[in-house]
Amino acid sequence: MVNPNAPRLKQIYETVIKKELMEKFGYRNIMQVPKLEKIVISRGIGAAVADKKLIEQGVQELALIAGQKPVVTKAKVDISNFKLRAGMPIGCKVTLRRDRMYEFLDRLINIAIPRTRDFRGLSEKGFDGRGNYTMGIAEQIVFIEIDIDKVYKIAGMDITFVTSAKTDIEALELLKGFGMPFKGVQKLV
Repeated sequence: MVNPNAPRLKQIYETVIKKELMEKFGYRNIMQVPKLEKIVISRGIGAAVADKKLIEQGVQELALIAGQKPVVTKAKVDISNFKLRAGMPIGCKVTLRRDRMYEFLDRLINIAIPRTRDFRGLSEKGFDGRGNYTMGIAEQIVFIEIDIDKVYKIAGMDITFVTSAKTDIEALELLKGFGMPFKGVQKLV
């Protein structure tokens, strides 16, 4: 029985996607079916070395997009060519799990991705060989939570989908079940 108050994509996963994946891959046990474990949104802000305001702005924007407070990432080593010292803030990231993860995925697929300029589908080359998928977004303004008038600098972000799938093909089918708009998916098989 699926919770009627659960996010829409979670209900679809429990009722439709699980059954389709069990039939397609011949799983014997429901626990073998791959699932989405977490979504990590990260943003590198290299220009923050010169302008500290960029980190604060990046954290605020990522908090609006994700719905929870991000963690500031810091440099691990000194790089003199970039005037970078260990411990300086150079980015931020946020990890979404459970209901927030499904709500973000729903907004990403149905609102943000269609707003992307010249969008022709997601590349199938973002898989890592272990069932995880990473995609990049060039501009944060595709998310409706961001007010364009308050944006200090246009910047992108990386979004990683971590799944329990053993292969990229299983992960691809899982993400396609959620409605991710891939292009040329036949090349992966």
